[in-house]
Amino acid sequence: MSQINNKKLVEQIARKIKSLREECGLSQEVVYHDTGIHIGRIETGRSNVTVSTLDAICTYFDTDLATFFAELKKI
Repeated sequence: MSQINNKKLVEQIARKIKSLREECGLSQEVVYHDTGIHIGRIETGRSNVTVSTLDAICTYFDTDLATFFAELKKI
């Protein structure tokens, strides 16, 4: 079974994650050091992030999945 990849959604998620990181004034390196997540591949849209990883990213940026996706609709 192949993985489904909605490029538009992946790009929206990537932009939102990058926005959260930049709003906090953090580099990709700092986020990696703090979380162990290679956020650079996610931010470029080259990686289809898992729900578990996205949840960890949301927790790191003090938000939740519901808020994250609600804000995506505004992009």
